[in-house]
Amino acid sequence: MITTRESLPLIETVAPADQAAVAEVVRTARDQEKAIYPIGGGSALDYGVCPGVPGVGLSLKNLKRVVDHAVDDMTITVEAGVTMAQLSELLAAQRQRLPVDAVRPGQATIGGVVATGAFGPRRYACGTIRDYVLGLRAVDGQGSAFSAGGRVVKNAAGYDLCRLLVGSLGTLAVITQVTLMVRPQPETSAFLVADLLDFDQAERLLDGLVRTKTLPVAVELLTRRAQQGNPVLGPMVQQSAARLFVGFEGTAGEVEWMVDRLRDQWRELGIAAPIAVAASDAPALWQWLRESDGSAAEVQINVRPGATARLIENLVELDGACSIRAHAGNGVIRLGLPPREPEDFVMFLRGRLRPAVVAARGKMVVRSYPDDVELTAEDVWGPPGDGAAVMRAIKDRFDPDGILNRGRFVF
Repeated sequence: MITTRESLPLIETVAPADQAAVAEVVRTARDQEKAIYPIGGGSALDYGVCPGVPGVGLSLKNLKRVVDHAVDDMTITVEAGVTMAQLSELLAAQRQRLPVDAVRPGQATIGGVVATGAFGPRRYACGTIRDYVLGLRAVDGQGSAFSAGGRVVKNAAGYDLCRLLVGSLGTLAVITQVTLMVRPQPETSAFLVADLLDFDQAERLLDGLVRTKTLPVAVELLTRRAQQGNPVLGPMVQQSAARLFVGFEGTAGEVEWMVDRLRDQWRELGIAAPIAVAASDAPALWQWLRESDGSAAEVQINVRPGATARLIENLVELDGACSIRAHAGNGVIRLGLPPREPEDFVMFLRGRLRPAVVAARGKMVVRSYPDDVELTAEDVWGPPGDGAAVMRAIKDRFDPDGILNRGRFVF
């Protein structure tokens, strides 16, 4: 059986106390021609190409100060080592939140979430971490500290370096501090759930949500094998192929009205008994939906939202043992793959999975894969696109010696 990668090829790990010390570590590594691997909470070490060059682990665990919380301005500035759970607790005390779902929030840090461009079920209405970063501080691959953006919502000065660094996997700079826009905490939430006989029915319900009078926060489509561990609902009806979760947030009156309206809409579309998940059970369901299902490998596929149900059906036909959780309203499919022999995994990925995604006009990234599987950057990230030359130039500008997360990203 193959196991998920949980480590990096580290010579040693250092944990600087502040940004100045981070810059010194990077400068020293550059002078010694050593690779640097930034580490937040360690919840995404298996994301990206498995690096083969030993280097220095740069832990941000000691950078965990809350620099400023402007409650009335709805902004907060924290250092990169603050975990998502700590941030949530701090904001909740002021009835605020950062509506970005992160896997393992007790472990994941805000710096890591920004570096990986994380998002979850609430992306449908709330967007991704990119939409909440107002400013940041970081250290580039030459050991030079810099800042971008600001601490106010209306800030349009200069180039948008914040958006450039979000999702760059620490290959352009080591993020040390982040300023975020936050939102009011909703009064309550609930779900309406439907077991679907086939993917034609899924397509009809998803299409109906485009014209609904309700305002869903999340639209999640899960296959039968993805239901394991559901803390609220029992097994799907035996004949069902998938289960659709639609989440709502707002005041108690708003949520109740939206659940009732969508229930009526679904009954008109042939769903005789939609399942309502009440406010008391909703938090557990939100938490379950955001987590990984523990598959041996996970692939993220982006496709037109209207093509999501059909592509999921095709993926299930390709591998009946796969587990699929889709942010269906956004056309994002999280495909969990079962254990395979390394050679079989590579053949399946190259010869069957990627061609199916390309045929659906989608894009595919391997989010995690086992240690004993050898994949190239093109296997993980896909073939270089039209922007490859620009990306290469940006990488050379920020990290001319290529020491930051060497080999994990496209460059």
